[in-house]
Amino acid sequence: MKYALILLVTGLAQAGVEETVGRLLDANLTSAQRNDACFALKDDRSPEVNTAMRRVMSSEIVRACAARHLREAGAIEELKDALTEEDADIKVAALREMGILRHPDLVEVIAKAGFDLNALVATNAVDALAQYNDRRVLPHLIAIAKAGKMAGFTALARAAVFVDPSVVKVARQYLSGDDVAAQVIAIRVLGDLGDKSDLPRLRPIALHAEALPSQGRGFGMMPSIDLGKVAKNAIRQIEAR
Repeated sequence: MKYALILLVTGLAQAGVEETVGRLLDANLTSAQRNDACFALKDDRSPEVNTAMRRVMSSEIVRACAARHLREAGAIEELKDALTEEDADIKVAALREMGILRHPDLVEVIAKAGFDLNALVATNAVDALAQYNDRRVLPHLIAIAKAGKMAGFTALARAAVFVDPSVVKVARQYLSGDDVAAQVIAIRVLGDLGDKSDLPRLRPIALHAEALPSQGRGFGMMPSIDLGKVAKNAIRQIEAR
């Protein structure tokens, strides 16, 4: 009798889960209804539910909830799979949760996303790596930094916290570029980590105290940047050491 009761309760519970998953997947329901279904499944770590959560990451209205569920469930294979999508928003959602999860098996796949052609995906990959607070990500940040573009100088800034000579080498390379935002980060890195051998490079920049516009660099509008002032500050830092 007790065994039969257990089977009945288990069956009812499973039927309830299947009904909830059905509501999660039902594109005809409202955003609130589908997110309620997602929340109702928050403690279910079964492969079937994880598969459903991975599937609904394609839907903007439940994507955040589904990605969070996969992270809390430790569903690293599903999160990895999300990075195979063409939709940049799906990749970004997965990368944000990967960064919070900080699972060692995710470092390589996150690092690969740092070279994505979509700047938002690549910069979110850099941010995810930075959340590890572990030197194992430093070579990946350096590699992305060397590739340049927005993710590159974001990676350079993130790598600077490890106070490693490899970061300084990349920063010196950025000084010869024409991207103002990248040059600012490079100069600041040299101010923090550089030495007196960097002064000949910085002094000519410091002589030109001119605010440079930064329109079109990054997402949204950025204020004008005075490279000369930034260079002067870096010189003072180096000379004070």
